[in-house]
Amino acid sequence: MPDGRKRPYRMCVRCVMDTTDPDISFDEAGVCSHCRNFETVFRPHWKPTPEGWAEFEAKLAEIKAYGQGKEYDCIIGLSGGVDSSYLATKAVEWGLRPLVVHVDAGWNSELAVKNIEQIVSKLGLDLVTHVVDWEAMKDLQLAFLRSNVANQDIPQDYAFFAALYSYAIKADIRYVINGTNFATESILPQGWGYDAMDARHIVAIHKRFGTRPLRNFPLISLFNYYFYFPKIRKMEIVSPLNFIPYSKKEAIDHLENQYGWRYYGGKHYESRWTRFYQSYYLPQKFGYDKRKAHLASLIVTDQMTREEALAELEKPLVTDNELAEDKAFIAKKLGIGEAELDDFIRQPPRHYKDYPTNEAQLKWSLRAYGLLSRAGRLIGIGKPR
Repeated sequence: MPDGRKRPYRMCVRCVMDTTDPDISFDEAGVCSHCRNFETVFRPHWKPTPEGWAEFEAKLAEIKAYGQGKEYDCIIGLSGGVDSSYLATKAVEWGLRPLVVHVDAGWNSELAVKNIEQIVSKLGLDLVTHVVDWEAMKDLQLAFLRSNVANQDIPQDYAFFAALYSYAIKADIRYVINGTNFATESILPQGWGYDAMDARHIVAIHKRFGTRPLRNFPLISLFNYYFYFPKIRKMEIVSPLNFIPYSKKEAIDHLENQYGWRYYGGKHYESRWTRFYQSYYLPQKFGYDKRKAHLASLIVTDQMTREEALAELEKPLVTDNELAEDKAFIAKKLGIGEAELDDFIRQPPRHYKDYPTNEAQLKWSLRAYGLLSRAGRLIGIGKPR
């Protein structure tokens, strides 16, 4: 049973985050730690202002200068979801020449596939589709279910980014443009899961619960991900949506009206797996409703009122028909029965720290790198980036 259920129930008076987050705290006024964290950590870096646009224009000029004489000046991962689809349209509007990469981990909804086709064809962009080996993906997905950890999105999320970044290195494209944004994603409790980009965690869980070698699955070492790619190959992740006014509702309207794009009903529900995981696995097994974090992000960025968010939370996560359809689809895709899928839900939850991770090594490495960088600057070697 998660710790968040053992405390007296309490909900933030500003947003809708509550004590289902085991790490949440409240000030004397009843405002939660997520709201305070947004104001102190995220808001200073969220710049949908004329000053922010001027800063981003300089980055655009840098990307275009880098791309002179090259076929592409940047790379974009496209899932068919709101953020990446809207970003692709803006990139073309800004005069960028992106190569679009879609990573198919086996869970695409039909809507996601059609959305990708609509965006790419109407923008005239080149698309590369990387198909993850399904037998490897299936075995890893089942291993994570057997591990009973919260973040069951790790296998597909890791595959998305590992394949995208590896392709960028292979194609010698320095700038990765992504749809990460504070406007809709600034609040997500760490206690509800674990970072997807930990290869050691993935390999450890697969070694314990997998049934076949993890071949043909994209893996990136800690060294490559945190040091070789950004420091040696100079790969840079750019998040343009943090520098422009970005409204989820307006983005959806724009995509639907201009590109024939269609909404799929929930954040990241372009993936059939994510819809099942967020609407059934997490609430049933851990008591976590990720809509609270998604809606809280919209509240603190003034895209939704608290009353509107509370009304949304009154709606069911999924209808009975949708759940039956999803369970049948997921079980068949994984090659198991629905009874076995239900049994995974009933098993006691486990914490990600019950399995090996790179968490401690990463903290030590980043501290060591920071000390070396500062020492180098003191004696005139290197420069701050």
